[in-house]
Amino acid sequence: LAVLDGLKYAKSHEWVKHEGDVALVGITDHAQDHLGEVVFVELPEVGAAVSQGGSFANIESVKATSDVNSPVSGEVVAVNDKLGEAPGLVNTSPYEDGWMIKVKPSNASELGSLMGPKDYTKFCEEEDAAH
Repeated sequence: LAVLDGLKYAKSHEWVKHEGDVALVGITDHAQDHLGEVVFVELPEVGAAVSQGGSFANIESVKATSDVNSPVSGEVVAVNDKLGEAPGLVNTSPYEDGWMIKVKPSNASELGSLMGPKDYTKFCEEEDAAH
């Protein structure tokens, strides 16, 4: 499963890519693999406030409905409208076309509490071994 360099990862399996004053957020390859085929994604409105660790979206897969939590606090400045018509992008391209929201972070120091790629890979391996 792919874990990309240059991203930060949350224990709830979301990634964040900080670019300038905006953070791109989505779910990881590991998360989409566990969810199975994604059939619907419910995203917030632009302008909504998100908080670190708080739910901002719902993903329905053939297996279950899951919350998606934000790795950072801030304001939603864009949502990926493509997911309305093509929720499967979350499966096929979790780090690129399947991104979910763009956030203007209100507290950049929160990024420091997230995992880098090596730590996240290790975390996934340990979690999978425990299940």
